[in-house]
Amino acid sequence: MQNSSFAHQLAISSVLPRLSVGMPNAVNIGFLAPLSGQAESWGLPGLHGCRIWEDWLNKTGGLLINGRRYPIKIVEYDCDYDAGRAAKGARHLVEQHDVKLLMMLGGDTVTQLRDYLTDRKVLTSTLLPSDLSPDTPYLIAPSELHPIYNVTGVDWLAQASPELKTVAICSQSDALGLPSLATYRAAFKAAEIEIAKEIRYDPGTTDAAAIVQPMLDSNADILCWCTSYTPMVHALTEYAHARGFKGQIVSCTLDYYDRLVARTSIEFMEGFLFQFPDFDDEKLTGKTFFFNRPKGFFDEYNRRFPGTWTAVSWEYAAILDIWHAAVEKSNSVNPLSVLAAMKQLGHVTHAFGPAHWWGESMFGIDNALVGDWPVVTLKNGKARIAAFGSIPRWLKRHGDLLKQEMADMGQLWDQRLRANENGTALRARTPESVLQE
Repeated sequence: MQNSSFAHQLAISSVLPRLSVGMPNAVNIGFLAPLSGQAESWGLPGLHGCRIWEDWLNKTGGLLINGRRYPIKIVEYDCDYDAGRAAKGARHLVEQHDVKLLMMLGGDTVTQLRDYLTDRKVLTSTLLPSDLSPDTPYLIAPSELHPIYNVTGVDWLAQASPELKTVAICSQSDALGLPSLATYRAAFKAAEIEIAKEIRYDPGTTDAAAIVQPMLDSNADILCWCTSYTPMVHALTEYAHARGFKGQIVSCTLDYYDRLVARTSIEFMEGFLFQFPDFDDEKLTGKTFFFNRPKGFFDEYNRRFPGTWTAVSWEYAAILDIWHAAVEKSNSVNPLSVLAAMKQLGHVTHAFGPAHWWGESMFGIDNALVGDWPVVTLKNGKARIAAFGSIPRWLKRHGDLLKQEMADMGQLWDQRLRANENGTALRARTPESVLQE
């Protein structure tokens, strides 16, 4: 992959003569993600970020391929994190718009699409490497390594606060929650923190009290929300605050944390640990990653889309940056050529620095980028990076433990494949709202 960032290329292109646009029609990129519903915060803000990327690239003339420039057009489709809508949307984007890259959140929305996308050889990105398998060679996870990066937060916490000895965990029982639960299980066990209580709940439930109260009753030092959806993260946290919890809270994401701070208190939210920074963080200024101007992107985003910054606001744009470099490296938008260009070099610069392709040991294929990931805590009501944790280093020490926990949750690629073939694929929603302890 090219070492120069998109921003560096923009600076150079501004002083060079503009090459001719190669064709009147744009190169289409599909954005198939939840733009509404309970998972909206992991879709719509990502589309906002992509709009900025799209505008910035097109202002320079678009993609440069064989000396000619082609404009980019991002075509969105709201799947509402519903598998049926996702299947319909994928066919619409592929067959009606001939998209050269299809970006998805992943999880339950990918299950019904695997064969279709593979047969069509559609280069598809997911934010969930647990979607990967050897039978989906054109599915990649180049931006987010959910949920494996969560091990970095737990590892840091164990070192920073060794007095914390027990944890109570909760997670929704779907393709987002179950891999997250397996990862947190492994991370806490590796850190020698005892799991005092574990609750799995139906994704459709809204009863925070029924989830949190048994966790509080366990008297655990830590409450962990795993990768609960944003509305539930807020509800769980507010219930813990109302019941006077004074300990540590851990969550994969903490979208719209300013609203939680306002509804609870700065003191209560102090030290809340999660995995996604604001891009005005001073610890990002020295990082080499997409745009090479994180604060500029952050400021532009908040100017155009105020109050909507979340964990995914930058992630889909980061995928586009890697795809863009591969397109210009291969001089083609052909999905197979672009994928080959992505994989040609073993190391790629992703959002937080150098990364390499990984996944064969866990998912049967090396289609996920793995590198460092930030550990974030709230300080005086503001997200701040506490450290950057090395995912490869943790996997080298505890990879077997993670694999065992994934297997116990039925999340290894061959287990998921057999479940799908038997018609017992993971169901994100059931008619009942039953808590399972």
